[in-house]
Amino acid sequence: MAYRILFFTQPGCLNCEVMKIFLEARELAFEERDMSDSAARVELLETYHSRTAPTLVIITSTGAEVIEGFDPDRLDQFLSAA
Repeated sequence: MAYRILFFTQPGCLNCEVMKIFLEARELAFEERDMSDSAARVELLETYHSRTAPTLVIITSTGAEVIEGFDPDRLDQFLSAA
């Protein structure tokens, strides 16, 4: 299954840095969106209904999976099922 990962972060967020290391270690491509940018904040809130950093949005042909916070187990479960 093809997917696209959006990674919403904010400056000074330790969990964001840990999640970035986690994604890079697994060689997963992602688009980072900085929540200090108002457009990214609006997108995260209005489209994906989250206010948390980090938030991963995994977009597939069937929809979007939103993972709030640093949750490597949930990410691994989703990706192994994909």
